[in-house]
Amino acid sequence: MFVLENSIRSSIKALKPYSSARDEFHGVAEVYLDANENPFPNGKNRYPDPLQMALRTAFASVKNVDPSNVVSGNGSDEIIDLLMRVFCNPGIDNIITLPPTYGMYSVSAAVNGVKVKEVALTDDFQPDVQAILKAADEHTKLLFICSPNNPTANTIDGNIIVELLKSFKGLVIVDEAYIDFCPEKSVIGLLSKYTNLFVMQTLSKAWGLAGVRIGLGIGHPDLIKVLDKVKPPYNISVLNAEAALVALSNSTLMYQQVAVLINQRNRLADQLSVYSFVEKIYPSDANFLLVKVTNANLIYQKLINARIVVRNRSTVLLCDECLRITVGTPDENNKLLLALNTIEL
Repeated sequence: MFVLENSIRSSIKALKPYSSARDEFHGVAEVYLDANENPFPNGKNRYPDPLQMALRTAFASVKNVDPSNVVSGNGSDEIIDLLMRVFCNPGIDNIITLPPTYGMYSVSAAVNGVKVKEVALTDDFQPDVQAILKAADEHTKLLFICSPNNPTANTIDGNIIVELLKSFKGLVIVDEAYIDFCPEKSVIGLLSKYTNLFVMQTLSKAWGLAGVRIGLGIGHPDLIKVLDKVKPPYNISVLNAEAALVALSNSTLMYQQVAVLINQRNRLADQLSVYSFVEKIYPSDANFLLVKVTNANLIYQKLINARIVVRNRSTVLLCDECLRITVGTPDENNKLLLALNTIEL
């Protein structure tokens, strides 16, 4: 059974967090002389809200959760790092990842001196529950599940996630960076039942804000409080928060763009299948396709020569001779297909 208090590092439990000027005063004043800011107004001369409550509230409204369930980060990568620092004692504890998957879980673990146990997905890109439970020990604190998975594009079976929530003794993190392309498959609805579930989402993909770097974590309020205790006080700038609020206020535009991308994804899958060098197109719930070809290195280079960049994933476990192709605009996809028409193997 997962007990948050027993899972947090003792040094984190004892940590007295930094208290900023904006932490100590709440409300509206006429004169601010507490934070050593430049007093001349330009719209950006004041420090932002450390908890970004306007952003969290807007995101929570879109996702139908309470703002107390939300933590905001400088991209999901910062949230991954916070989880490592809260739960994992360097040189002692470990995490489990499920390759092929997002590489930053392992990178963040290495930075924090945390061992990574890799349990490969099955041939149909689903978690092997028994292998995961066998790999876990008393020092296994976190399990990272990417759904839809990067680079395989498929959603992880919800029944498997529930099985792991019931049987894995640590925190189960479900990274839903691409979930806005298949919102009906989100596991956010399980949060009220499983306190050991933590969900990550982002504004970088469907919301079109990759350059703004906004990641959101959704979990039990007690866990959110611990993450807020550890994170830097002003980890999201005023400019980035404002851009996020503008996007979240217009979810209709996001849904319209997602509909176009899904239509284009299906079109690409159909048209890519006619090429003799395409061996398999894996099912996708995301805004990209994993495509197995006869010579990934050669096709990748030929596309580079045509000034088109895709991702060569052929060295990744279970992705031999595979290219990951992001779905672009209709015009970009036309250029991709035209370039592929010239390739002869």
